[in-house]
Amino acid sequence: MRTLIFANGVLDHLPIEIQPDDFIIAADGGARHCLALGLIPAMVVGDFDSLTADELTSLEAAGAELIRHPARKDETDLELALLQAIELGASEVVILGALGARWDMTLANLLLLAHPNLRHPHIRVLAGHQEITLLRAGETVELRGQPGDTVSLIPLRGDARGITTEGLEYPLDRGGLKFGATRGISNVLLRQRASVTLEDGLLLCVVIHRI
Repeated sequence: MRTLIFANGVLDHLPIEIQPDDFIIAADGGARHCLALGLIPAMVVGDFDSLTADELTSLEAAGAELIRHPARKDETDLELALLQAIELGASEVVILGALGARWDMTLANLLLLAHPNLRHPHIRVLAGHQEITLLRAGETVELRGQPGDTVSLIPLRGDARGITTEGLEYPLDRGGLKFGATRGISNVLLRQRASVTLEDGLLLCVVIHRI
């Protein structure tokens, strides 16, 4: 089951085609993005500090299930929505509206990809013309786009080792990228599909599609 999660960040346009069987979860104020697109989320998750009482009433009347959490909590609304998606058996998760003006929230939202309880489903963040995913040790990820699209590989939580790429202009063959260094920035897709394999570490993979 593919699950779309709408967060409460910036969403200038919808970068993905909604499928009839998509399961939609809104993380609190992300429900406004759904309503603006004419969508009714199956669930709205959060402490609801970003939605008015009238909006909540309208969402519930339209069939959305409201999962309310206390305002004083240890998780963000997006983290709670992600955990809810996993509990419901999502096989793929696409996060929309995760980036925004608050750098702390933007960084925290991206780091959620490394959450220890989110290892198994394929999770992507879509923002504008950018696609972000996380590669863990022992995994291979396929990157899709058009020749000339930008690809950046960014190590998280220490150095990334044993990186092998195929279909990128600047290849790596069991190479390494150091945490905090910028060597992995601004690679280029040579064809519509490329791959990255990682032996050790965590690697954030960003594809920036040309307009």
